[in-house]
Amino acid sequence: MEKLHQLRSAVAGLDQISENEKSGFINLVSRYLSGEAEQIEWSKIKTPTDEVVVPYDKLAPVPEDSAETKKLLDKLVVLKLNGGLGTTMGCTGPKSVIEVRDGLTFLDLIVIQIENLNKKYGCKVPLLLMNSFNTHDDTLKIVQKYENSNIEIHTFNQSQYPRLVVDDFSPLPCKGNKGKDGCSWYPPGHGDVFPALMNSGKLEKLLSQGKEYVFVANSDNLGALVDLKILNHLIKNKNEYCMEVTPKTLADVKGGTLISYEGKVQLLEIAQVPDEHAAVNEFKSIEKFKIFNTNNLWVNLKAIKRLVEADALKMEIIPNPKEVDGIKVLQLETAAGAAIRFFDNAIGINVPRSRFLPVKATSDLLLVQSDLYTLSDGFVVRNKARKNPENPVIELGPEFKKVGNFLSRFKSIPSIIELDSLKVAGDVWFGSGVILKGKVTIEAKSGKLEIPNKAVIANKVVNDPKDI
Repeated sequence: MEKLHQLRSAVAGLDQISENEKSGFINLVSRYLSGEAEQIEWSKIKTPTDEVVVPYDKLAPVPEDSAETKKLLDKLVVLKLNGGLGTTMGCTGPKSVIEVRDGLTFLDLIVIQIENLNKKYGCKVPLLLMNSFNTHDDTLKIVQKYENSNIEIHTFNQSQYPRLVVDDFSPLPCKGNKGKDGCSWYPPGHGDVFPALMNSGKLEKLLSQGKEYVFVANSDNLGALVDLKILNHLIKNKNEYCMEVTPKTLADVKGGTLISYEGKVQLLEIAQVPDEHAAVNEFKSIEKFKIFNTNNLWVNLKAIKRLVEADALKMEIIPNPKEVDGIKVLQLETAAGAAIRFFDNAIGINVPRSRFLPVKATSDLLLVQSDLYTLSDGFVVRNKARKNPENPVIELGPEFKKVGNFLSRFKSIPSIIELDSLKVAGDVWFGSGVILKGKVTIEAKSGKLEIPNKAVIANKVVNDPKDI
């Protein structure tokens, strides 16, 4: 444990972070070094019953009386995970300020939804944003525009930990990069939401206001709306933790799933699956593991306080190797979904796919900006004209990866109501009023390929304007 001793004294000298962050970091590293990662015994895995993963349509209806509904909502807090940057989509600043539709950003839509809820029921559901040090300053500026809304917005930061140099297990900031920004630091995954809520003082404040449950979701999941049926069920049944899961399609084969294991419900991620080929294939198949985690989580605030104070949330550690300026570094992270096994009376709820609409890439942006969806009161609503319950599979080439490039290549977003799949490669430009149907591949083999205005392309491979 010499490594740990040296690390402890090096971390003690890092004055950019708080004592809580220092001890949280050392705690995480010592757990990692002790190798406490348990390997799952494949044969002990059981499929959860309907008591453990409750079908959404079995939930009791919400009380008709709006005074009763207000009572439910008065116990709720909405928390959005807002630590991510829009860099993968070519944007600067927090990902939540990317425009999704009709000039509105993720954050605008979230605020409109909660405003409407508060107005409709006369309640005061607050919004919490958990930022990382990457998004904090920008977010503080951005939330000023909501000052006149009827919604209380609180921001707090998740922890900031130093990256570890693999060679000698020292913190990277000690290698001369002392800046608060820069590549020396990292936010340790959304599993940090529980201690960060506590350390920020927000948890105590919410409990003192009579709040009981927090609904945690990624800020880029457009389907993560407050659901009264779920909230009602949890309060009635005293469930301390609920994970929304949804049926897996072949696009979701890597998503974590819920299992029953030694009498407890827990999350199984692909990284925990034994290496043998059969187990990995079984995990990815949609026969044995039919559901996956949406990362929409409902958690009892008193239970968070109890478990954080007891230092009982020892989620599986996810080692994430990186390279910074040629130096191999390691960042240790945890996931909020993995906390499920520490809470009493924890359940999953098998929700409709509509509650999982993440925007991770411009291909997702194409879906939500198209006629497949409309916007109503801040909610993105699927067009009933689409008969197929699944969304089209969309693959856009690297020319479309950045939001700016993506927007400039479409005069208007094509109609895709009847589209099954779309693959676009090369220097392709779309005119306005284009309609795509069935299976469409558009590939610019040599030079620029322009799709004319009002073109209708159905079940075709297009390499040249003559193919249209």
